[in-house]
Amino acid sequence: MDSLTQIVLGAAVGEAVLGRKIGNKAIIWGAISGTIPDLDVLSKFFTDTVSALEIHRGLTHSLFFVILFSPLMAWLMGRIYKFKEASFKEWTLFYFLTLVTHPLLDAHTTWGTKFFWPLDIRLAYKNIFVVDPIYTVPLLVCVIIVLFYKRTNFKRRRINQIGLIISTLYLVLTIALKQVSIAVFSDNLQEQQIAYKEFTVRPTPLNSILWAANVETDDTFLIGYYSLMDNDKNIIFTSYPKNHELLGDLANHPKVKRLIAISEFWYTITKKDNKLYLNDLRFGLLSMKPNEDRFVFSYLLEQTSNNQLVITESKKKPKDGQVILEYLWKRIKGKS
Repeated sequence: MDSLTQIVLGAAVGEAVLGRKIGNKAIIWGAISGTIPDLDVLSKFFTDTVSALEIHRGLTHSLFFVILFSPLMAWLMGRIYKFKEASFKEWTLFYFLTLVTHPLLDAHTTWGTKFFWPLDIRLAYKNIFVVDPIYTVPLLVCVIIVLFYKRTNFKRRRINQIGLIISTLYLVLTIALKQVSIAVFSDNLQEQQIAYKEFTVRPTPLNSILWAANVETDDTFLIGYYSLMDNDKNIIFTSYPKNHELLGDLANHPKVKRLIAISEFWYTITKKDNKLYLNDLRFGLLSMKPNEDRFVFSYLLEQTSNNQLVITESKKKPKDGQVILEYLWKRIKGKS
């Protein structure tokens, strides 16, 4: 999830664990703890694109990291507060819960997390978009209100619980909504007699009403959309050729193999202006405009003069976000 959501979740969990004992310090330290796992994004400043992608949501989002880091942070709190208000055991529990909820929430997004690192297992339930106001706002509002109550006030604890309950129930609801969407996509694939190998379903940006499906066939990937507001449940799938043969000898290059593994083999190859791009289909297109062929994550594969391969992520255009929101809102409202 986005940084704001993780900060607010950490604050709310921190308040639930130690708010009664240490007051607003639980919110502050919980907020800080909630964002610690995302420090792995700094790796992009010290390594290449592929390595940074492999590191993202890996070690720092693992149970191993949580177990190791929790007592260390508890020890640090002891150095600061001398364990006057909370014991080492209580601070350890505080950091365990404020840290572990971060990767557990991220596991519900499309990218997922390697929660069981170093095992190469990625949890990605794909039932909530990385930014979803309906999940974040109740937590944020309740945490802000809590700040104005004394730590011993019963209402403080109850208000914080309300925020956590609402957000958690919404997360559970998105799982149910995804199952509804899966059933609609499955019925359409069967009715349209599309022979496919597998398909995945994910939410579109900022909502849980409009869902997208990636469908793999022998030579192409199909992308289709379904809104829970649709009166017409007939889905139109747009085809995108795999073009894997365009890689040529690069298909055996270690960096390309690693990038393909990161995409979980949901990728196409495109050639524009004599440049080769690998597109990660898991996160969809940059808009829902007709004939859109630009993907959210696309990587330029360039060979240098000394025959080295450089992989860089394609930059987004300034207006891409505006275009996404414009078409997104139209499609969420459903097609008649």
